[in-house]
Amino acid sequence: QVQLVESGGDLVQAGGSLRLSCAASGNIDSINVMAWYRQAPGKQRELVAHIDSGSRTNYAGSVRGRFTVSRDNVKNTVYLQMNSLKYAGTAGYCCNAGVKSGYQRTYWGRGAQVTVSS
Repeated sequence: QVQLVESGGDLVQAGGSLRLSCAASGNIDSINVMAWYRQAPGKQRELVAHIDSGSRTNYAGSVRGRFTVSRDNVKNTVYLQMNSLKYAGTAGYCCNAGVKSGYQRTYWGRGAQVTVSS
C-alpha cells in the first residue's frame, strides 16, 4: 500500500509565500512523475506543476516564474514553493505520483488547503 500525504497548507496574505510538501510512503520501488494539482471553489481541477524522475519540470502558465516544484528522491517527497501568492491561488492543492510498487499506478494525496487573503 502506498500513501501520499500533503502538508504545509495555510492561510497567507496576498504576496506571501508557502511551501507545500507531499511525502510518499509504503512499498515503493520507484517513482516516476510527481505533480501538483489544485482545485478552486466552483472550478475544475488544474495541473499546477510536475516534475519527472530526472527533475525536468513543467508549469502552468499562471504560476510560471512564481512557483517552483522540486523533489527529494531519497525521501520520496515532492515540494511546491509558492511565492508572490495571489488571491486566485486559493484552492485545495493535492499531489499525485506515478509509483511502481510491483506494478505502475498513479496515487493521489488527500490535499492541503491554501487560502490567500486579499
